[in-house]
Amino acid sequence: MNAWLISALLLFPSALIYPKCPAALVTLPIKALTDNPQKSPVDRLVEKAAQQFMAAPQAVGLSVGIYKDGQTYVYNYGTLQKDRQQLPTSQTLYAIASISMTMTGALLAQAVVEKKVTLGDDIRTYLPSHYPNLSFDGQPIRLFHLINHRSGLPFLLPDRPDAFANTTLSSSAIATALLQNYTQTDFFADLRKVKLDAAPGYTFRYSNVGAQLLGYILERVYKMPFEELVRVKITQPLTMNDTKITLDPADQARMANGYDCNGVQMPNAPNQLQGACALKSTVADMLKFIQWNVAEQDKAAKLSHQPTWGDENRYSAGLNWQMLNVAGHRVIWQDGNIPGFSSLCVNYPDLDMGIVILSNECDRKTAFRMTTLANQLMQALDERAVALPN
Repeated sequence: MNAWLISALLLFPSALIYPKCPAALVTLPIKALTDNPQKSPVDRLVEKAAQQFMAAPQAVGLSVGIYKDGQTYVYNYGTLQKDRQQLPTSQTLYAIASISMTMTGALLAQAVVEKKVTLGDDIRTYLPSHYPNLSFDGQPIRLFHLINHRSGLPFLLPDRPDAFANTTLSSSAIATALLQNYTQTDFFADLRKVKLDAAPGYTFRYSNVGAQLLGYILERVYKMPFEELVRVKITQPLTMNDTKITLDPADQARMANGYDCNGVQMPNAPNQLQGACALKSTVADMLKFIQWNVAEQDKAAKLSHQPTWGDENRYSAGLNWQMLNVAGHRVIWQDGNIPGFSSLCVNYPDLDMGIVILSNECDRKTAFRMTTLANQLMQALDERAVALPN
């Protein structure tokens, strides 16, 4: 297998580690509840692929949104919560996990378009005090390193990998405990303790800290809280009114319950992770985000798709987007996985096509099943569609 494809298979893993799950018992598949009318060719394609996804014993709920040639399609399967049958809708809220980082990347691109920053700026230019530790052999961490996972920063602050060795708790519960009452001041104090062991820009190391720090930097650049910045720069212009971090009681009522492979409900990811993995959204909103990315008419959208690492004619990374170029056709995608939720957002700008898949269950195989589902549908809709690595 080519080295670049191996890289593609290994990049951008889950925001938080998975729980341990026993081997699944073999059971007879039962067709999942759905709102799919099964009338059009697209309906029937989705029905077959989605029911295969839902046949997994651990599957709970699923929402699929497709954009193709100016038309959108939405399909829902399963249930919002295991103790009662309540079909998801286009307005059901899901945690989108690491797809949050693509919006943080879009905000960085917008700041570049507005000439407030440049991608190659030394991040220390925007920090509240002196951080000599955030360079290695005179090579600093630059803004774009924060969003393509080559900053060298740790997975999480506080940096306590030992805490995740406790197998009796979910990683989400551990992260929640670590971040309880953890402030931005605490974050910047811990950032001063970080030691880089290599020059930034070369080695892949998945880091929620990078995206979280970029969010804090953008707050300082714009003098605006991160969630408000998302609203002003992204969700309000695109009328994505249901994409947010903080949920009010009405939002909470529309939020799906997230489960692990054992059917145990998972706690919500901490909101302090903001631009790393704290955003929630709906399939309807995410279709608007897909259309914005597919069109590439906005300068910020186009910039977020420009490679910041890799080979633009093969595999590359943009502003948290992963990208493949095969025979002149591009696929631009990002997945998200945290305990309780899995998500996938795929854009085909050259084919005027995209797909979003949201699920309220996450285990070690959910991402594989989502990628399989996306490939089945996209390649059936257009044979030129580049398959995602699986």
